[in-house]
Amino acid sequence: MKALEVKNLYFKYDKETVLENINFDLNDKEFMSIIGPNGGGKTTLLKLILGFLKPLKGEIKIYGKSPNEVNEIIGYVPQHTNFSLDIPITVFDIVLQGRLKKGKFFYDKKDKEKAEEVLNILKIHEFKNRKIKDLSGGQRQKVLIARALVSDPKIIVMDEPTSAIDPTGQKEILDLIENLDITRVVVSHDIKILLRKVDKIAFINKKAVIHDGPKLNIPKNKHFCEVELIEFLKDESCGI
Repeated sequence: MKALEVKNLYFKYDKETVLENINFDLNDKEFMSIIGPNGGGKTTLLKLILGFLKPLKGEIKIYGKSPNEVNEIIGYVPQHTNFSLDIPITVFDIVLQGRLKKGKFFYDKKDKEKAEEVLNILKIHEFKNRKIKDLSGGQRQKVLIARALVSDPKIIVMDEPTSAIDPTGQKEILDLIENLDITRVVVSHDIKILLRKVDKIAFINKKAVIHDGPKLNIPKNKHFCEVELIEFLKDESCGI
């Protein structure tokens, strides 16, 4: 069974077509990066995958079911810049939020043990009792990833996880995403994500062009950034 299937997907806002005949699939534990220009439909596609919007035509299946049927196995990581810093809440409380589900309003011992476990795995346990507003951008993003992972999702969807984060924080977040042992769908404008072990790349600009992840032979301890990547891929075409 495929982890994610998108078939003949169309979507409009009023009379404006945003996505047109989008088709791709993703296997279990694969890593897909969704890239493209601003206004090209990346965020709309993400919202459709999450079940926040309904397709005009076509369908999305996550492990064989519609997004709203399996929302308990979907982890969602929004941009940390969309998170209110005015709320006086601790890191531990934010991570625990990921254990809430329909009909459940209280945390039990198992929830707290799982939150402790994830904080340790992501190496942010030392921030457990700190307020979210007191953390750096990269640290906040790790907290939001922890909140998504604490529910043991089978697939995680992330929206611009490295935006507004310093280079060190970006590397830490990309390292973390690359090594997660679940299906990953990451919307990003950051071309550095293509330096990672991405299985598929979806270039979205109203329509979709799907690429296999580039097989980059990068020598260890050698500088390799966006400039080298563009040079490496200069003969490739998106078919646009």
